[in-house]
Amino acid sequence: MDPAFTDPQTARIAAFLGGIGIPVEPADLPGRCFVPGIRIECGRLLVDEARMTHPGDLLHEAGHIAVMTPEVRARRSLDISQNMGDEIAAIAWSWAALTHLRLEPAVVFHPAGYRGASVWFADLFGSGHAPGLPLLQWMGLTYDATTAQAHGALPFPHMRRWLRETPESAPMEPIDKPADIG
Repeated sequence: MDPAFTDPQTARIAAFLGGIGIPVEPADLPGRCFVPGIRIECGRLLVDEARMTHPGDLLHEAGHIAVMTPEVRARRSLDISQNMGDEIAAIAWSWAALTHLRLEPAVVFHPAGYRGASVWFADLFGSGHAPGLPLLQWMGLTYDATTAQAHGALPFPHMRRWLRETPESAPMEPIDKPADIG
């Protein structure tokens, strides 16, 4: 739990994000934010807890940071890419994160989000379909089922790593190996 935040869910999510390398810092954000109470600032999330409406939005915004290359992550603020590939990768990443944290899908896919498609996304991922998975795999973050089996690893929504690296530094072997695979 992150003691900087009073809401237990926010504190839990912030602690997870900090632990994977995405700092989450309390801030006074009096101006307009694209997502209420949250601003992306050079690889970190600034959070005005009083203005934030949904703690699960932290996971989606962190997904945007996570799928950026380190070079972009270090300099990008406010203006997150309008590229649909980046958006769908961030959505898939947030599904993996909520699964890892054992949160209900509605925490991230709440009625006020995703332009009315929250239930659709939750149902889609919940049924085993994973739009964005090919992008996350290409970024070196996870494996599809076939590739995971070939590497003796767990498939999506398990993540090999949570942050995208540069292609030259990305290891090709899985970080975690399931205990039941030799």
